[in-house]
Amino acid sequence: MTNSQISAAAFSDTKPHYAILDGLRGVAAIMVIFYHVFEAFATSPFDQRFNHGYLAVDFFFILSGFVIGYAYDDRWKKMTVKDFFKRRLIRLHPMIVMGFVLGALTFVIQGSEKWDGTPTPVSMIMLATLLSLFLIPAYPGAG
Repeated sequence: MTNSQISAAAFSDTKPHYAILDGLRGVAAIMVIFYHVFEAFATSPFDQRFNHGYLAVDFFFILSGFVIGYAYDDRWKKMTVKDFFKRRLIRLHPMIVMGFVLGALTFVIQGSEKWDGTPTPVSMIMLATLLSLFLIPAYPGAG
C-alpha cells in the first residue's frame, strides 16, 4: 500500500480541534502587532491606540500552553522529553529561521544603523544571525 492509497482518516487527530482557540491566539498576535505599529506614532501614553496591547503576549502564551498541554496530554507516557523538544523544534525552527533572516535583511536594507544612528558592522550582523540560528539571543554591536 503506497502513501497515496492511505486514507486521510489515518492521519487525523484523535481529539477535536478547537478553532476558537486558534482564533483567539490570532487576535492576540494581531493585538501585539498593532501595539508595536501604533507605538511608533504615539507622542505620549495618552494617544497610544493600543495602550495595553502588550498584555496580549501573556494571553497568547497562556493559551499556547493550554493548547500544547491539550495536544500532548495523552502522549506523555509514550514520549520522552527529548522527543517532545525534537517535535517542537521541527515545528517552530523554520519560522524562527525565516524571522531572523527577514529581520537581518530588513536591518541591512534600512542602512544597518542602530536607534542612535551609529552604524553596525556587517560582521556583527552576521554574528547575530548565526547566534539566532541556535536560538541564542544577541543584538548587533553587543560586547
